[in-house]
Amino acid sequence: MEMKAREIAARLRERGHVAYFAGGCVRDIVRKVTPKDFDIATDATPEAVQQMFPRTYAVGAHFGVIVVVEGDFQFEVATFRADDAYIDGRHPSAVRYSSPEEDAKRRDFTINGMFYDPATEKVIDFVGGRADLDARLIRAIGEPAERFAEDRLRMLRAVRFATVLEYKIDNRTWEALVASAASINQISAERIREELVRIFLSPNRVRGWDLLDESGLLRAIVPEMETMKGCLQPEQFHPEGDVFEHTRLMLKLLPEQVSAPLVFAVLFHDIGKPVTASVDQTGRIRFNEHDRIGAEMTRAIMERLRFSRAEIDATVEMVRQHMVFKDVPRMRVAKLKRFMARPTFDEELELHRVDCESSHRMLDNYEFLLRKREEFANEPIIPPPLVRGGDLIALGLKPGPKFAEILEAVETRQLEGAVKTREEALEWLKREYSLSTAPDREPRPDR
Repeated sequence: MEMKAREIAARLRERGHVAYFAGGCVRDIVRKVTPKDFDIATDATPEAVQQMFPRTYAVGAHFGVIVVVEGDFQFEVATFRADDAYIDGRHPSAVRYSSPEEDAKRRDFTINGMFYDPATEKVIDFVGGRADLDARLIRAIGEPAERFAEDRLRMLRAVRFATVLEYKIDNRTWEALVASAASINQISAERIREELVRIFLSPNRVRGWDLLDESGLLRAIVPEMETMKGCLQPEQFHPEGDVFEHTRLMLKLLPEQVSAPLVFAVLFHDIGKPVTASVDQTGRIRFNEHDRIGAEMTRAIMERLRFSRAEIDATVEMVRQHMVFKDVPRMRVAKLKRFMARPTFDEELELHRVDCESSHRMLDNYEFLLRKREEFANEPIIPPPLVRGGDLIALGLKPGPKFAEILEAVETRQLEGAVKTREEALEWLKREYSLSTAPDREPRPDR
Protein backbone atom coordinates (compact mmCIF):
# COMPACT_ATOMS: atom_id res chain seq x y z
CA MET A 1 0.00 0.00 0.00
CA GLU A 2 2.77 2.45 0.88
CA MET A 3 4.42 1.85 -2.48
CA LYS A 4 1.19 2.73 -4.30
CA ALA A 5 0.80 5.88 -2.18
CA ARG A 6 4.34 6.91 -3.08
CA GLU A 7 3.57 6.35 -6.77
CA ILE A 8 0.51 8.63 -6.56
CA ALA A 9 2.55 11.34 -4.84
CA ALA A 10 5.31 10.97 -7.45
CA ARG A 11 2.81 11.33 -10.30
CA LEU A 12 1.44 14.53 -8.73
CA ARG A 13 4.98 15.91 -8.38
CA GLU A 14 5.74 15.04 -12.03
CA ARG A 15 2.88 17.38 -12.99
CA GLY A 16 4.38 20.17 -10.91
CA HIS A 17 2.27 19.76 -7.77
CA VAL A 18 3.14 19.49 -4.09
CA ALA A 19 2.16 16.10 -2.67
CA TYR A 20 2.52 15.08 0.98
CA PHE A 21 1.27 12.22 3.11
CA ALA A 22 -1.13 13.67 5.69
CA GLY A 23 -2.91 12.92 8.94
CA GLY A 24 -2.90 9.57 10.73
CA CYS A 25 -0.37 7.88 8.46
CA VAL A 26 2.19 10.56 9.33
CA ARG A 27 1.46 10.07 13.02
CA ASP A 28 2.17 6.36 12.54
CA ILE A 29 5.31 6.95 10.49
CA VAL A 30 6.74 9.17 13.25
CA ARG A 31 5.78 6.53 15.84
CA LYS A 32 7.45 3.86 13.67
CA VAL A 33 4.15 2.00 13.31
CA THR A 34 3.00 0.63 9.94
CA PRO A 35 0.11 2.83 8.74
CA LYS A 36 -3.19 1.13 7.92
CA ASP A 37 -3.94 3.62 5.17
CA PHE A 38 -2.41 6.63 3.48
CA ASP A 39 -4.01 10.01 2.80
CA ILE A 40 -2.37 12.45 0.42
CA ALA A 41 -2.60 16.25 0.56
CA THR A 42 -1.78 18.30 -2.54
CA ASP A 43 -2.11 21.70 -4.14
CA ALA A 44 -3.71 20.06 -7.21
CA THR A 45 -7.42 20.81 -7.56
CA PRO A 46 -9.94 17.94 -7.47
CA GLU A 47 -10.49 18.36 -11.21
CA ALA A 48 -6.75 18.06 -11.89
CA VAL A 49 -6.54 14.94 -9.71
CA GLN A 50 -9.38 13.29 -11.61
CA GLN A 51 -7.77 14.09 -14.95
CA MET A 52 -4.44 12.67 -13.79
CA PHE A 53 -5.63 9.23 -12.62
CA PRO A 54 -7.77 6.78 -14.61
CA ARG A 55 -9.83 5.40 -11.70
CA THR A 56 -11.24 7.98 -9.30
CA TYR A 57 -14.47 8.96 -7.62
CA ALA A 58 -15.49 11.94 -5.54
CA VAL A 59 -16.40 11.41 -1.89
CA GLY A 60 -16.28 15.06 -0.98
CA ALA A 61 -15.45 17.03 -4.10
CA HIS A 62 -16.92 20.21 -2.55
CA PHE A 63 -14.40 19.69 0.29
CA GLY A 64 -11.63 18.99 -2.20
CA VAL A 65 -11.45 15.21 -1.61
CA ILE A 66 -11.05 12.65 -4.42
CA VAL A 67 -10.53 8.91 -3.97
CA VAL A 68 -7.89 7.45 -6.28
CA VAL A 69 -8.14 3.70 -6.88
CA GLU A 70 -4.88 1.87 -7.54
CA GLY A 71 -5.13 -1.90 -7.77
CA ASP A 72 -6.88 -3.17 -4.65
CA PHE A 73 -6.20 0.01 -2.68
CA GLN A 74 -8.00 3.32 -2.33
CA PHE A 75 -6.36 6.59 -1.38
CA GLU A 76 -7.97 9.89 -0.42
CA VAL A 77 -6.29 12.75 -2.24
CA ALA A 78 -7.31 16.11 -0.76
CA THR A 79 -6.50 19.61 -1.91
CA PHE A 80 -4.90 21.85 0.74
CA ARG A 81 -7.79 23.89 2.11
CA ALA A 82 -9.04 26.30 4.75
CA ASP A 83 -12.58 25.99 6.10
CA ASP A 84 -15.22 28.67 6.44
CA ALA A 85 -17.62 28.68 9.40
CA TYR A 86 -19.08 25.35 10.53
CA ILE A 87 -22.87 25.51 10.67
CA ASP A 88 -23.96 22.03 11.74
CA GLY A 89 -21.34 20.95 14.29
CA ARG A 90 -19.72 18.69 11.71
CA HIS A 91 -19.16 20.27 8.27
CA PRO A 92 -17.86 23.65 7.06
CA SER A 93 -20.29 25.83 5.14
CA ALA A 94 -17.66 26.26 2.43
CA VAL A 95 -13.97 25.71 1.78
CA ARG A 96 -11.26 27.53 -0.12
CA TYR A 97 -8.05 26.07 -1.41
CA SER A 98 -5.02 27.17 0.59
CA SER A 99 -1.47 26.39 1.63
CA PRO A 100 -0.09 23.40 3.57
CA GLU A 101 0.27 25.56 6.69
CA GLU A 102 -3.35 26.75 6.59
CA ASP A 103 -4.49 23.20 5.90
CA ALA A 104 -2.60 21.92 8.93
CA LYS A 105 -4.14 24.55 11.20
CA ARG A 106 -7.74 23.61 10.33
CA ARG A 107 -7.20 19.97 11.44
CA ASP A 108 -8.26 18.52 14.80
CA PHE A 109 -5.24 17.53 16.93
CA THR A 110 -1.57 18.32 16.65
CA ILE A 111 -0.59 14.67 16.32
CA ASN A 112 -2.85 14.48 13.24
CA GLY A 113 -1.74 17.79 11.75
CA MET A 114 1.68 16.85 10.39
CA PHE A 115 2.70 16.19 6.78
CA TYR A 116 5.36 13.86 5.41
CA ASP A 117 7.17 14.47 2.15
CA PRO A 118 7.87 11.06 0.58
CA ALA A 119 10.34 12.66 -1.84
CA THR A 120 12.62 13.98 0.90
CA GLU A 121 11.54 11.59 3.72
CA LYS A 122 11.01 14.63 5.97
CA VAL A 123 8.19 15.47 8.41
CA ILE A 124 6.64 18.91 7.91
CA ASP A 125 5.18 20.09 11.22
CA PHE A 126 3.44 23.47 11.50
CA VAL A 127 1.50 22.65 14.69
CA GLY A 128 3.90 21.02 17.17
CA GLY A 129 2.64 17.51 16.56
CA ARG A 130 6.02 15.87 16.85
CA ALA A 131 6.62 17.34 20.31
CA ASP A 132 3.16 16.20 21.45
CA LEU A 133 3.84 12.70 20.16
CA ASP A 134 7.02 12.65 22.23
CA ALA A 135 5.03 13.94 25.23
CA ARG A 136 2.21 11.39 24.51
CA LEU A 137 -0.31 14.23 24.48
CA ILE A 138 -3.62 14.81 22.68
CA ARG A 139 -3.79 18.57 22.09
CA ALA A 140 -6.30 20.45 19.94
CA ILE A 141 -4.80 22.65 17.24
CA GLY A 142 -5.43 26.30 18.08
CA GLU A 143 -8.35 27.09 20.40
CA PRO A 144 -9.86 23.80 21.68
CA ALA A 145 -13.40 25.16 22.16
CA GLU A 146 -13.42 26.36 18.54
CA ARG A 147 -12.19 23.00 17.25
CA PHE A 148 -14.96 21.18 19.13
CA ALA A 149 -17.61 23.70 18.05
CA GLU A 150 -16.58 23.14 14.43
CA ASP A 151 -16.94 19.37 14.67
CA ARG A 152 -18.51 17.81 17.77
CA LEU A 153 -17.24 14.38 16.77
CA ARG A 154 -13.73 15.56 17.69
CA MET A 155 -14.65 15.11 21.36
CA LEU A 156 -15.10 11.38 20.85
CA ARG A 157 -12.03 11.25 18.63
CA ALA A 158 -9.99 12.81 21.46
CA VAL A 159 -11.16 10.07 23.81
CA ARG A 160 -10.52 7.41 21.18
CA PHE A 161 -6.94 8.57 20.51
CA ALA A 162 -6.22 8.87 24.23
CA THR A 163 -7.57 5.34 24.71
CA VAL A 164 -5.96 3.57 21.79
CA LEU A 165 -2.60 5.35 22.04
CA GLU A 166 -2.62 5.52 25.86
CA TYR A 167 -1.96 9.27 25.71
CA LYS A 168 -3.03 12.05 28.07
CA ILE A 169 -5.45 14.73 26.90
CA ASP A 170 -3.97 18.22 27.27
CA ASN A 171 -5.60 20.19 30.12
CA ARG A 172 -7.07 23.00 28.00
CA THR A 173 -8.33 20.48 25.45
CA TRP A 174 -9.91 18.42 28.24
CA GLU A 175 -11.58 21.45 29.83
CA ALA A 176 -13.12 22.43 26.49
CA LEU A 177 -14.24 18.84 25.92
CA VAL A 178 -15.99 18.64 29.30
CA ALA A 179 -17.67 22.00 28.70
CA SER A 180 -18.97 20.84 25.31
CA ALA A 181 -19.80 17.17 26.09
CA ALA A 182 -23.58 17.65 26.30
CA SER A 183 -23.64 18.77 22.66
CA ILE A 184 -22.30 15.47 21.30
CA ASN A 185 -25.75 14.39 20.13
CA GLN A 186 -25.61 17.01 17.41
CA ILE A 187 -23.57 14.38 15.59
CA SER A 188 -25.28 11.55 13.72
CA ALA A 189 -25.84 8.37 15.72
CA GLU A 190 -23.84 6.39 13.15
CA ARG A 191 -20.68 8.43 13.72
CA ILE A 192 -21.08 8.27 17.50
CA ARG A 193 -21.48 4.50 17.29
CA GLU A 194 -18.34 4.13 15.15
CA GLU A 195 -16.23 5.96 17.73
CA LEU A 196 -17.73 4.07 20.68
CA VAL A 197 -17.01 0.75 18.99
CA ARG A 198 -13.39 1.75 18.37
CA ILE A 199 -13.00 2.83 21.98
CA PHE A 200 -14.48 -0.33 23.48
CA LEU A 201 -12.76 -2.73 21.09
CA SER A 202 -9.43 -1.30 22.22
CA PRO A 203 -7.51 -3.39 24.78
CA ASN A 204 -7.36 -0.12 26.77
CA ARG A 205 -11.18 0.04 26.90
CA VAL A 206 -11.27 0.74 30.66
CA ARG A 207 -9.37 3.99 30.08
CA GLY A 208 -11.92 4.83 27.40
CA TRP A 209 -14.76 4.08 29.84
CA ASP A 210 -13.20 6.38 32.45
CA LEU A 211 -12.68 9.24 29.98
CA LEU A 212 -16.19 8.91 28.58
CA ASP A 213 -17.59 8.93 32.12
CA GLU A 214 -15.46 11.77 33.53
CA SER A 215 -16.05 13.98 30.50
CA GLY A 216 -19.84 13.60 30.57
CA LEU A 217 -19.91 12.07 27.08
CA LEU A 218 -21.18 8.71 28.34
CA ARG A 219 -24.03 10.37 30.22
CA ALA A 220 -24.97 12.37 27.11
CA ILE A 221 -24.89 9.37 24.75
CA VAL A 222 -26.31 6.61 27.00
CA PRO A 223 -28.12 8.36 29.88
CA GLU A 224 -29.53 4.97 30.94
CA MET A 225 -26.07 4.05 32.25
CA GLU A 226 -25.89 6.98 34.65
CA THR A 227 -28.47 5.34 36.95
CA MET A 228 -26.09 2.39 37.40
CA LYS A 229 -24.06 4.66 39.66
CA GLY A 230 -25.14 4.22 43.26
CA CYS A 231 -27.34 1.23 42.38
CA LEU A 232 -26.36 -0.99 45.31
CA GLN A 233 -26.19 -4.80 45.09
CA PRO A 234 -26.25 -7.57 47.72
CA GLU A 235 -22.81 -7.37 49.31
CA GLN A 236 -22.44 -11.14 49.70
CA PHE A 237 -22.57 -11.52 45.90
CA HIS A 238 -21.16 -8.15 44.87
CA PRO A 239 -18.44 -7.00 47.27
CA GLU A 240 -16.99 -4.88 44.44
CA GLY A 241 -19.64 -2.18 44.77
CA ASP A 242 -22.50 -0.75 42.72
CA VAL A 243 -23.62 -1.78 39.24
CA PHE A 244 -21.47 0.88 37.55
CA GLU A 245 -18.27 -0.30 39.25
CA HIS A 246 -19.19 -3.94 38.60
CA THR A 247 -19.50 -3.23 34.88
CA ARG A 248 -16.18 -1.39 34.80
CA LEU A 249 -14.44 -4.35 36.44
CA MET A 250 -15.94 -6.68 33.85
CA LEU A 251 -14.47 -4.57 31.05
CA LYS A 252 -11.09 -4.84 32.75
CA LEU A 253 -11.30 -8.65 32.87
CA LEU A 254 -12.16 -9.15 29.20
CA PRO A 255 -9.42 -10.47 26.90
CA GLU A 256 -7.73 -7.96 24.61
CA GLN A 257 -9.58 -9.12 21.48
CA VAL A 258 -13.37 -9.02 21.74
CA SER A 259 -16.31 -8.62 19.39
CA ALA A 260 -18.62 -5.63 19.47
CA PRO A 261 -21.64 -7.73 20.64
CA LEU A 262 -19.65 -9.16 23.55
CA VAL A 263 -18.28 -5.86 24.82
CA PHE A 264 -21.65 -4.13 24.51
CA ALA A 265 -23.32 -7.07 26.25
CA VAL A 266 -20.90 -6.44 29.14
CA LEU A 267 -21.82 -2.74 29.10
CA PHE A 268 -25.56 -3.38 29.07
CA HIS A 269 -26.05 -6.75 30.81
CA ASP A 270 -27.14 -5.10 34.08
CA ILE A 271 -28.64 -1.94 32.63
CA GLY A 272 -32.06 -3.15 33.78
CA LYS A 273 -31.02 -3.33 37.45
CA PRO A 274 -31.68 0.30 38.44
CA VAL A 275 -35.26 0.19 37.12
CA THR A 276 -36.03 -3.18 38.72
CA ALA A 277 -34.35 -2.71 42.12
CA SER A 278 -36.47 -3.59 45.13
CA VAL A 279 -35.99 -4.83 48.70
CA ASP A 280 -37.81 -7.99 49.82
CA GLN A 281 -39.22 -8.77 53.28
CA THR A 282 -35.87 -10.09 54.47
CA GLY A 283 -34.15 -6.85 53.52
CA ARG A 284 -32.33 -8.37 50.53
CA ILE A 285 -31.97 -6.29 47.36
CA ARG A 286 -33.68 -7.89 44.36
CA PHE A 287 -33.58 -7.18 40.63
CA ASN A 288 -36.45 -9.31 39.39
CA GLU A 289 -36.55 -9.63 35.59
CA HIS A 290 -33.63 -7.28 35.11
CA ASP A 291 -32.37 -9.63 32.39
CA ARG A 292 -35.59 -9.41 30.36
CA ILE A 293 -36.05 -5.67 30.89
CA GLY A 294 -32.33 -5.10 30.31
CA ALA A 295 -32.62 -6.91 26.97
CA GLU A 296 -35.44 -4.58 25.92
CA MET A 297 -33.41 -1.53 27.00
CA THR A 298 -30.36 -2.86 25.16
CA ARG A 299 -32.34 -3.20 21.93
CA ALA A 300 -33.66 0.35 22.25
CA ILE A 301 -30.20 1.83 22.94
CA MET A 302 -28.50 -0.05 20.10
CA GLU A 303 -31.26 0.82 17.66
CA ARG A 304 -30.86 4.46 18.68
CA LEU A 305 -27.12 4.19 17.93
CA ARG A 306 -27.83 2.51 14.57
CA PHE A 307 -26.03 -0.77 15.21
CA SER A 308 -26.56 -3.48 12.60
CA ARG A 309 -29.45 -5.88 13.08
CA ALA A 310 -27.03 -8.81 13.56
CA GLU A 311 -25.09 -6.95 16.28
CA ILE A 312 -28.29 -5.93 18.05
CA ASP A 313 -29.78 -9.43 17.97
CA ALA A 314 -26.57 -11.04 19.28
CA THR A 315 -26.10 -8.49 22.08
CA VAL A 316 -29.76 -8.64 23.15
CA GLU A 317 -29.64 -12.44 23.25
CA MET A 318 -26.57 -12.34 25.51
CA VAL A 319 -28.18 -9.86 27.88
CA ARG A 320 -31.43 -11.84 27.96
CA GLN A 321 -29.70 -15.15 28.71
CA HIS A 322 -26.99 -14.06 31.15
CA MET A 323 -28.94 -15.12 34.27
CA VAL A 324 -29.71 -18.60 32.87
CA PHE A 325 -26.15 -19.68 33.61
CA LYS A 326 -26.96 -20.12 37.29
CA ASP A 327 -29.31 -22.98 36.34
CA VAL A 328 -27.08 -25.02 34.03
CA PRO A 329 -26.08 -27.78 36.54
CA ARG A 330 -29.76 -28.63 37.01
CA MET A 331 -30.71 -28.71 33.32
CA ARG A 332 -31.69 -31.94 31.60
CA VAL A 333 -29.13 -32.95 29.01
CA ALA A 334 -31.38 -32.03 26.06
CA LYS A 335 -32.08 -28.55 27.42
CA LEU A 336 -28.38 -28.01 28.18
CA LYS A 337 -27.35 -29.06 24.68
CA ARG A 338 -29.89 -26.73 23.09
CA PHE A 339 -28.67 -23.91 25.36
CA MET A 340 -25.05 -24.54 24.37
CA ALA A 341 -25.83 -24.93 20.65
CA ARG A 342 -27.02 -21.34 20.26
CA PRO A 343 -24.68 -19.17 18.12
CA THR A 344 -24.02 -16.69 20.94
CA PHE A 345 -23.17 -19.31 23.58
CA ASP A 346 -19.36 -19.08 23.45
CA GLU A 347 -19.44 -15.32 23.94
CA GLU A 348 -22.12 -15.66 26.63
CA LEU A 349 -19.76 -18.03 28.43
CA GLU A 350 -17.08 -15.32 28.40
CA LEU A 351 -19.66 -12.80 29.63
CA HIS A 352 -20.54 -15.21 32.45
CA ARG A 353 -16.87 -15.66 33.37
CA VAL A 354 -16.14 -11.95 33.75
CA ASP A 355 -19.50 -11.45 35.50
CA CYS A 356 -18.45 -13.97 38.16
CA GLU A 357 -14.81 -12.91 38.42
CA SER A 358 -15.79 -9.29 38.97
CA SER A 359 -18.17 -10.15 41.81
CA HIS A 360 -18.44 -13.32 43.93
CA ARG A 361 -15.65 -15.14 42.03
CA MET A 362 -17.47 -18.47 42.08
CA LEU A 363 -16.69 -20.15 38.74
CA ASP A 364 -18.39 -23.53 39.37
CA ASN A 365 -20.91 -23.13 36.55
CA TYR A 366 -18.29 -21.78 34.16
CA GLU A 367 -16.01 -24.77 34.82
CA PHE A 368 -19.00 -27.14 34.56
CA LEU A 369 -19.77 -25.76 31.10
CA LEU A 370 -16.14 -26.03 30.00
CA ARG A 371 -16.26 -29.73 30.91
CA LYS A 372 -19.55 -30.19 29.09
CA ARG A 373 -18.26 -28.39 26.01
CA GLU A 374 -15.31 -30.78 25.91
CA GLU A 375 -17.59 -33.77 26.53
CA PHE A 376 -19.92 -32.77 23.68
CA ALA A 377 -17.09 -31.83 21.29
CA ASN A 378 -16.72 -35.26 19.63
CA GLU A 379 -20.03 -35.03 17.76
CA PRO A 380 -22.43 -32.29 16.65
CA ILE A 381 -24.08 -30.92 19.77
CA ILE A 382 -27.38 -30.92 17.86
CA PRO A 383 -27.08 -33.93 15.48
CA PRO A 384 -29.16 -34.35 12.31
CA PRO A 385 -32.73 -35.36 13.23
CA LEU A 386 -33.60 -39.06 13.23
CA VAL A 387 -37.16 -38.39 12.00
CA ARG A 388 -38.74 -35.59 10.01
CA GLY A 389 -42.19 -34.37 9.12
CA GLY A 390 -42.48 -36.89 6.30
CA ASP A 391 -42.09 -39.75 8.79
CA LEU A 392 -44.96 -38.39 10.88
CA ILE A 393 -47.20 -38.20 7.81
CA ALA A 394 -46.26 -41.77 6.88
CA LEU A 395 -47.28 -42.82 10.38
CA GLY A 396 -50.74 -41.42 9.76
CA LEU A 397 -50.44 -38.05 11.47
CA LYS A 398 -51.86 -34.96 9.80
CA PRO A 399 -49.58 -31.93 9.40
CA GLY A 400 -50.26 -29.24 11.97
CA PRO A 401 -48.90 -27.29 14.93
CA LYS A 402 -48.44 -30.50 16.92
CA PHE A 403 -45.72 -31.64 14.48
CA ALA A 404 -43.15 -29.28 16.05
CA GLU A 405 -43.98 -30.55 19.53
CA ILE A 406 -43.63 -34.19 18.45
CA LEU A 407 -40.37 -33.60 16.57
CA GLU A 408 -38.96 -31.74 19.57
CA ALA A 409 -39.91 -34.65 21.83
CA VAL A 410 -38.04 -37.06 19.54
CA GLU A 411 -35.06 -34.71 19.45
CA THR A 412 -35.06 -34.58 23.26
CA ARG A 413 -34.85 -38.39 23.40
CA GLN A 414 -32.07 -38.30 20.81
CA LEU A 415 -30.06 -35.63 22.68
CA GLU A 416 -30.34 -37.59 25.90
CA GLY A 417 -29.22 -40.82 24.23
CA ALA A 418 -32.50 -42.68 24.77
CA VAL A 419 -32.83 -43.31 21.02
CA LYS A 420 -29.86 -43.60 18.71
CA THR A 421 -31.19 -44.72 15.34
CA ARG A 422 -34.08 -43.85 13.06
CA GLU A 423 -35.65 -47.24 13.73
CA GLU A 424 -35.52 -46.73 17.50
CA ALA A 425 -37.04 -43.27 17.10
CA LEU A 426 -39.90 -44.62 14.97
CA GLU A 427 -40.60 -47.40 17.46
CA TRP A 428 -40.71 -44.87 20.30
CA LEU A 429 -43.08 -42.68 18.29
CA LYS A 430 -45.46 -45.56 17.67
CA ARG A 431 -45.49 -46.48 21.34
CA GLU A 432 -45.74 -42.93 22.65
CA TYR A 433 -48.52 -41.81 20.29
CA SER A 434 -50.26 -45.18 19.81
CA LEU A 435 -49.41 -45.37 16.12
CA SER A 436 -49.40 -48.68 14.31
CA THR A 437 -48.66 -47.84 10.68
CA ALA A 438 -44.98 -47.80 9.89
CA PRO A 439 -43.76 -45.89 6.84
CA ASP A 440 -43.21 -48.18 3.87
CA ARG A 441 -40.70 -45.93 2.21
CA GLU A 442 -38.00 -43.44 3.04
CA PRO A 443 -39.79 -40.07 3.35
CA ARG A 444 -38.81 -37.16 1.16
CA PRO A 445 -36.77 -34.53 2.99
CA ASP A 446 -38.78 -31.59 4.26
CA ARG A 447 -38.64 -28.64 1.90
